[in-house]
Amino acid sequence: MANIHSQKKRILRSERERLENRLYTSTIKTYFRRLESQLAGGESSEAQSTHRELVSTIDKAVKRGALHRNTGARKKSRAARLLAGS
Repeated sequence: MANIHSQKKRILRSERERLENRLYTSTIKTYFRRLESQLAGGESSEAQSTHRELVSTIDKAVKRGALHRNTGARKKSRAARLLAGS
């Protein structure tokens, strides 16, 4: 355990940030699974709205620093390919 006060604060802050980053990444994974299942089921209108939410969440995660910008671009490209292939 840290002895210096600022180290203790930094540990708490980094844990909070880690949880927020995990929230973004798990949400993105959930949207991907939902998008794939909707496309497999033939629900194109629901897939369109899920894709829109997915891209918005990816953009927010990149802006926030939870994802690298190249990773965000790759995920958005993958989502667009999934949607176009339906």
